[in-house]
Amino acid sequence: MSDDAPSETNVLGGRLLACSYAPLTGYFRDGCCATHGQAGVAHLVCVKVTAEFLQFSLARGNDLTTPRPELRFRGLKPGDRWCLHVVRFVEALEADMAPQVVLASTHADILKFVPLEALKRCALDLH
Repeated sequence: MSDDAPSETNVLGGRLLACSYAPLTGYFRDGCCATHGQAGVAHLVCVKVTAEFLQFSLARGNDLTTPRPELRFRGLKPGDRWCLHVVRFVEALEADMAPQVVLASTHADILKFVPLEALKRCALDLH
């Protein structure tokens, strides 16, 4: 397994790096917030979740804490890194509940929806 998605770029213009292998994340469960060139893949934002964010997500109908073995999902706990869906990230950002973002592991396609400056305000790897 590779530590990155070499043909894809992050929001800083560099090679897209892995987000997490424990828990195993990404739409393709390969550790990266990669699209692999497929349209419609929207789990683009590598975040470090907090208890507050997990509660926010649950209140919005997206339970990220309950294990779902059939989806190879063990459930998240505070501190875990996860490839978050664009819609959920934008929703959290607008509610001032966005978790910290790992820019080097966040897919450049998110820039179609969220400006880089907004991502940098949430950046884990700039602070």
